[in-house]
Amino acid sequence: MQTVAVLSLKGGVGKTTVVLGLASAAMRRGVRTLVVDLDPQCNATACLEPGETSKGLSDVLADPRPEVLRAAVTPSAWGEEVDVLVGSEDAEELNGHRSDGSHLARLGEALSELDHLIAEGELPYQLVLLDCPPSLGRLTRSALVAADRALLVTEPTIFAVSGVQRAFEAVQAERENNPRLQPLGVVANRVRPRSQEHQFRIDELREIFGPLVMPVALPDRLAVQQAQGACLPIHQWGTPGAREVALAFNLVLARTLRATRTRRPAAGDDEDLEEVDD
Repeated sequence: MQTVAVLSLKGGVGKTTVVLGLASAAMRRGVRTLVVDLDPQCNATACLEPGETSKGLSDVLADPRPEVLRAAVTPSAWGEEVDVLVGSEDAEELNGHRSDGSHLARLGEALSELDHLIAEGELPYQLVLLDCPPSLGRLTRSALVAADRALLVTEPTIFAVSGVQRAFEAVQAERENNPRLQPLGVVANRVRPRSQEHQFRIDELREIFGPLVMPVALPDRLAVQQAQGACLPIHQWGTPGAREVALAFNLVLARTLRATRTRRPAAGDDEDLEEVDD
């Protein structure tokens, strides 16, 4: 099981769009995926249209036992390859306090329970995507403590570039609590190839982050909003713009599967990384 936190410390850059695009690409490849909606806005949950649950994210963070986790996870409307740990609007109340190590570890404890359930033949997820809120509160920090890799999302604008720099610093700082955490990369979203400003900002990102900047950028296409409005994965939307975006997400997913761990190491395990073949 590979766990990736998708984050940005600036709102409106399309962080949830990236989570949904990766889930779509994983679904197309037959990679069983769990989307964990940590954002109190619950946009990922709304777009995936999961079934009703008796529990949600707030319950799991309060009590990460297997039975609570099972009650908070449900299939999405997309298909059997994508499940959702449903978001909670009241999770915002948890975002600004109790940020000590024991509370930050709750999400990681829940995901460790997933490992045990997988070993027992339940919930066989290969990829877990953590959709973080656009702030460095307890929810985002919990995701960084639980994750193997962090994917940083930005738009090619001056303020978004500043936000991704802060997100990178947050990832590096959180390695104190999670030594295995590594940045997966920086992905530029909503890019218009003919825009000189966008190209300038992408060059700026490459100067700052070097090879961490993904070689593929996510194009700005209306099909993304259309597919989300219809609550469909982007690869099923069927327009030329949707096919272009879906191809870009396939490439980002391939890098994700190559770079992330195949399992979450237990205490005392060898820290060597293994890769997943494309």
